[in-house]
Amino acid sequence: MADHRHRGCCPPMDLFRSEPMQLVQLIFPLESSHLTVSYLGDLGLVQFKDLNVEKSPFQRTYANQIKKCGEMARRLRYFREQMSNAGITPPPKSLARNDIKVDDLEVKLAQLEAELTEMNANNQKLQRAYNELMEYKIVLQKAAEFFYSAQRIAEAQPRETESQHPEESLDTPLLLEQDKSVDPSKPVQLGFFTGLVPRDKSMAFERILFRATRGNVFVRQVAVENPVIDPASGEKVEKNVFVIFYSGERAKNKILKICEAFGANRYPFSEDIGKQAQMLKEVSGRLSELRTTIDAGLLHRGNLLQTIGDQFEQWNLLVRREKAIYHTLNMLSMDVSKKCLVAEGWCPVYATKEIQDALHRATVDSNSEVLYTRESPPTYFRTNKFTSAFQEIVDAYGIAKYQEANPTVYTIMTFPFLFAVMFGDWGHGLCLLLSTLVLIFREKKLSSQKLGDIMEMMFGGRYVILMMSLFSIYTGLIYNEFFSVPFHLFGKSAYECRDLSCKDATTYGLIKVRDAYPFGVDPVWHGSRSELPFLNSLKMKMSILIGVAQMNLGIILSFFNAMFQFIPQIIFLNSLFGYLSLLVIVKWCTGSKADLYHLMIYMFLSPTDELGENQLFPGQKLTQQILLLLALVSVPWMLLPKPFILKVQHQNRHHGQSYEPLPAEESLLGEANHDSHGGHEEFEFSEVLVHQLIHTIEFVLGAVSNTASYLRLWALSLAHSELSSVFYDKVLILAWGYHNVIILIVGIIVFVCATVGVLLVMETLSAFLHALRLHWVEFQNKFYLGDGYKFHPFSFALAGEEDDL
Repeated sequence: MADHRHRGCCPPMDLFRSEPMQLVQLIFPLESSHLTVSYLGDLGLVQFKDLNVEKSPFQRTYANQIKKCGEMARRLRYFREQMSNAGITPPPKSLARNDIKVDDLEVKLAQLEAELTEMNANNQKLQRAYNELMEYKIVLQKAAEFFYSAQRIAEAQPRETESQHPEESLDTPLLLEQDKSVDPSKPVQLGFFTGLVPRDKSMAFERILFRATRGNVFVRQVAVENPVIDPASGEKVEKNVFVIFYSGERAKNKILKICEAFGANRYPFSEDIGKQAQMLKEVSGRLSELRTTIDAGLLHRGNLLQTIGDQFEQWNLLVRREKAIYHTLNMLSMDVSKKCLVAEGWCPVYATKEIQDALHRATVDSNSEVLYTRESPPTYFRTNKFTSAFQEIVDAYGIAKYQEANPTVYTIMTFPFLFAVMFGDWGHGLCLLLSTLVLIFREKKLSSQKLGDIMEMMFGGRYVILMMSLFSIYTGLIYNEFFSVPFHLFGKSAYECRDLSCKDATTYGLIKVRDAYPFGVDPVWHGSRSELPFLNSLKMKMSILIGVAQMNLGIILSFFNAMFQFIPQIIFLNSLFGYLSLLVIVKWCTGSKADLYHLMIYMFLSPTDELGENQLFPGQKLTQQILLLLALVSVPWMLLPKPFILKVQHQNRHHGQSYEPLPAEESLLGEANHDSHGGHEEFEFSEVLVHQLIHTIEFVLGAVSNTASYLRLWALSLAHSELSSVFYDKVLILAWGYHNVIILIVGIIVFVCATVGVLLVMETLSAFLHALRLHWVEFQNKFYLGDGYKFHPFSFALAGEEDDL
């Protein structure tokens, strides 16, 4: 059972520990169950447990109601699709309150769906007829032109032709009055088809006709200038008008089948010019009538969809709420004899009064009591818009166990600081700050818009980027770098040239004429021959100090979870690497030339040898021997006590049912494992001992590897500085040296693109990922288990779209 201290109605946010949770049992009458769950959903502070796990979804009490809600949700999705196709956007909120009941809404949605479906079917029929008439009109126009042209050529052709070798061409009249080679008593009867065929199939269409009839057809095609709407598909298609002349019934049947296979639409056509004009007039009149009918139908359909759209969001919200309520009611246990429902769920301790108020509002017969359980509660941290992004960074590694120390409290400061150590440039920091301020000042507008994936991540982490930019400005001032250029912001340099010969950028020949530069790196180091060795030494040692400090913080936090791990681990780490950090600070203060690498290596290999010139302070040899002995003793200390302590606790622990009183606090948080129903697991001493052995070896080896891993701070900081310097010297300064305006403009463009693309995007992402790794691996593995589960209360505010219900 969690802590029950009174924390008031609105307790302050506490990120270090998750909120104290309690398992509650709610009993309310069947008649008021719907209203009770609705009030609790509005409250959003109860995570219900499923008390009907053994039942399938179809065996539960409210399966039919959920099915009805699903059907209403389907109709609403259908309405949304129809409104989207019609270009109608439902308003997000309506001022008019919708008090319609669910049963009435179900009937109304069914009626609207039937009406809309009938309208769509009629409109499709009318539109298909309209498209067919449009194609028919095009065929009448194009085919009439063809027949008129053929007739004109035939009239102009001389009636006498050569009897032996007549000249054949496409301009020869198609129908001669009499074929000289055929018996005049048996005239040739030619038939023809007219229609449209898709242009992309026209060549294949003509080729198949030729092969199928063995060349006994004449095909003429004319392209239609504009795409026409196909009656079958309703899509715009480029088509050709065709005229096919054939002879014989067999050829006719083959042509009909080929037209059907190629999707060619055939339309009747008369050779008589008078009938052609009459048919064209009739088609145009029918088209006008259909257009008027279709427009009237679309207007009526649009009015209906607009009426639906005005109330769509209210209906959608009501259906989603109803479905969520019945899903929750299906998780409750029904007591048939008492005609009431019994619910169990987790809630924060501070929310007890609010839950009871919600129950009393629903029914005076409801009652709430706290249950005692051995089951591990869910983890709940109350965050705000500033801390939520940092909490998500930690949750991505793993959800904290109940009441486990939360790394987010320290990540808020350490994460942006480690990023800034690698990204230290106050010019680049200012660019990040300005871009982040735009997101912060427009957060109300952007939060209501649908953003892209990358923009959504940037907007969600806007306060993380804000902290990163502020710390980058701070570390940039320490490094004294503004786009790699140093500035005398805090006074004059402590060094000056002894004579003009020292202007070759070397520290040799510089003399100290005043006190040390008050803040950060002296600008005289930048551009000197000693810049790289000096900054290398500074940043490398600084990385070690920062890494040891953060790992010590992680071990100190492990005290709040398991005190027997805390003491030997902090002794081991500080006996070796804490001592190294001390030597670094002493060397800085004394100006000694001692070789720290040699000193640390021979501390292990030859602990009794004299230190010689590597001695930094009196009694150093004895100190190293004592620290080495403490490091050796701390290893079995980490290994042996914990398994025996857990064994004694297991033997003394009271064994009982799933629900029983527990001590207010346990000495080792999270070490006792229970199943989801609070059942007892058999204790295996050998498994615990092997697990602790692995953990001990991992910590000892990890102390070395983790310390070395913090050297990435030095490496990335140096890489960022050198890249910035290269872009400045080899692009901007080089372009300036040509004394040409065009080259200077090109140089500025290249410099800006390189700075934004490489330093402000790629380097930012690189430094972010490395800072993330340092927190997840080097810092959090010292104390953070992260094997809990998150608190997911039943809440209408957190409900997803209706498609997810």
